Amino acid sequence: MKTPPSYRMKTRMVMVLAAMIVFGFCVVIHSLFQIQIVQGAELQERALGQQMRTERIGAKRGDILDTNGKALAKNSTIYQICVSPGDLKIKVGENADKMKEKRSAVIKCLEEILGCNPDTVAEALDNTASFYVVVKKKVEQDDYQRLMQEVNAKDLKNVIFGEEMTWRRYPYGSLASTVLGFTNNDNVGAAGLESYYEKTLAGTPGRIVSLRTQGGAVMPMQYEQTYDAKNGNTLVLTIDEQIQHYLEKNLEIAVSEHRVKNRVTGIIMDVETAAILAMTTKPDFDPNDPYTITDPDWLQQLQEAQEESFQQESVARTEEEKAAAKKIYTDKLWVARNTLWRNKAVSDPYEPGSVFKIMTLSTALETGAATVNSHYNCIGYVEVAGRKIHCHVWNSRHSGHGDQDLTQATMNSCNPAFIRIGQSIGTARFSEYFSNFGLTQGTDIDLPGEANSIYHARLSDADLASSAFGQTNKLTPIQLITACCAAVNGGKLMQPYVVKQVVDSDGNVVSNTAPFVKRQVISEKTSEEVRGILEKVVSEGSGRQARIPGYRIGGKTGTSEKLDQADSTTGDIPHILSFFGFAPADDPKVACLVLLDEPDVYNAWGSTIAAPIVGSILSDVLPHMGIEPQYTAEELDKMTNQVPYLINFDLHDAESELRIRGMRYRVIGSGSKVLQQIPGAMETLPEEGSVVLYTDEVQEDNVIEVPNVVGKSPEEANSTLAGLGLNVYMNGGKLEGVASIAISQSPEAGARVPSGSVITVEFTERDPAVENTLSADSPEEGDGE
Repeated sequence: MKTPPSYRMKTRMVMVLAAMIVFGFCVVIHSLFQIQIVQGAELQERALGQQMRTERIGAKRGDILDTNGKALAKNSTIYQICVSPGDLKIKVGENADKMKEKRSAVIKCLEEILGCNPDTVAEALDNTASFYVVVKKKVEQDDYQRLMQEVNAKDLKNVIFGEEMTWRRYPYGSLASTVLGFTNNDNVGAAGLESYYEKTLAGTPGRIVSLRTQGGAVMPMQYEQTYDAKNGNTLVLTIDEQIQHYLEKNLEIAVSEHRVKNRVTGIIMDVETAAILAMTTKPDFDPNDPYTITDPDWLQQLQEAQEESFQQESVARTEEEKAAAKKIYTDKLWVARNTLWRNKAVSDPYEPGSVFKIMTLSTALETGAATVNSHYNCIGYVEVAGRKIHCHVWNSRHSGHGDQDLTQATMNSCNPAFIRIGQSIGTARFSEYFSNFGLTQGTDIDLPGEANSIYHARLSDADLASSAFGQTNKLTPIQLITACCAAVNGGKLMQPYVVKQVVDSDGNVVSNTAPFVKRQVISEKTSEEVRGILEKVVSEGSGRQARIPGYRIGGKTGTSEKLDQADSTTGDIPHILSFFGFAPADDPKVACLVLLDEPDVYNAWGSTIAAPIVGSILSDVLPHMGIEPQYTAEELDKMTNQVPYLINFDLHDAESELRIRGMRYRVIGSGSKVLQQIPGAMETLPEEGSVVLYTDEVQEDNVIEVPNVVGKSPEEANSTLAGLGLNVYMNGGKLEGVASIAISQSPEAGARVPSGSVITVEFTERDPAVENTLSADSPEEGDGE
């Protein structure tokens, strides 16, 4: 029998138990103290953070508009279509056949409405472990709505669903792409204005802050705060979409026609304000799909790089060699993209050649180093620092230009004469005015990637000689055209700009860009003299192919050598051909600079290649700007209705020939040479008619069935035929004056002729008896009167 615990033992046990209880209470109290007092604020913040959810509210990106309000870049709502394969997984107790029918319906629906590849969709649906697979991106709203109607009708909404997204759209495709740039997949500016004005365009995102349950549901009667997004501002540009189109149309032809290796650049500027009316570099890219290369030359180079990459990889022995082989193609692709994205007009300095003589001429007249009466004798070369520098006309049969005054030296673009002019100015004053024309620093135009010029801060005698006629120093096209405009606008160096206005999402004007005069470089008197000399360059000198009847055009040709890229084996030196033109010459409103970097054309000069391009551009731009032609008596005398022979002419040369004769023309086709012309050579072009130049073979689409105009008045006949693209020669009829009626036509009604063909219509004075006869002969025409 056990002895019960003694009283003392019991007392000890009670004390131990009490001590344990007290200790436990102390631990709990200490923990509560730590949680509530010491760590209370921190833990409360952590708990709130676990319950708090923040949702982003996207800000709408601002649009980019041309000067007339046309959208060059805007936002579009698109959809990303997804499927949920997991919802097609056959579960226990479900009808397998029914689920297979639903799967087939999903595939058919996506194929018929969105054009999805059924095999691709089927493969996506096989992944039943997933509830989210993207099957189609960039679906337009109309297609999305059609899809959703079908999805709801067939009860597929748990399998097919869409996500709303914002896509940056460029309605005019590649138009002004090197200026506009593009946005990346996150809708953030990656190049051009989209990048430069990112903060202005992007706006500020908003957010919704709320308390949620563990499952993500909003907690009722709890905290929720909304911070609204601030939409981005819209940019209104100085660029005119139509003028931009004229520039790009002509430069695209130039790239093809002259096989330009290193791209073509053009800028059109308001002479008085330096506002950019158009700017481009060709070839370029489509900002709607900027990573895709479409230029044929680059595609050929990429194909060759890919073939080389495969060949190198097939014989590679190590992982390093395989990686190096793959890099051949990826490096070439990187170069291709970045070249086509690059805005050559602001980023690539080049030796401007004889266009720079405008600055030498202006400096000489302003400083008194030369006057319009100064004379220079060209013997074909000039010797400077022991080196002979030849004139472009020097050869074994020609000793030079001989005696010429300042105007003639500029018209002839005579290098020896301009070397002498540069020597008269002197190194100090030449450098001073070089800087005053803004050529020692960037223009600060509101575009990314502007490069600075490359020039000699201290000129030797040889440097001065070559600088005077446009070699040695390198300038960007934007620097050069800005300086040239200063020479002809009264002497004011302006700040060039692309954005004229910033507008908020409510239409309120945030800021305006006012024209800014940096400095007065030369006097108005000197500028007037420069304008007069440069007008002679076009009317009588080396720039004759830029002439436009009815307009006073001034300008200067340029042919520069890329001496630092001369072929060490052959000695061949690549060239840049350029032309700067402005109009009207007596009161300049618009200027255009075009340069072709390494055209693959034999015996090419700025006067023969670049000048007609600028002439063609200005012949479109000037009427668009409301500047009407004013023909001189001499121009009217020279105009003839006899069409010249143009077959096999380069397109720009053919256009130049027609412009000089004051003839209207249309181009049909995308080629660079004239394959057919209508009317033909030596035929008479009717008054108000147009010559049609075919650069592709005549297609059926360009063949017109001649309508019946017998019985019609001259006005009606002309309107009917001209409206179909046919020329009308009216014999005996006038659009105004004596009432007359058509009695015959050739070719006859029903004949099929190419667009531009001449239809000869015989008219006679109106006579009721004649009209009744004609009506009886042509009842179908009478029914419509």
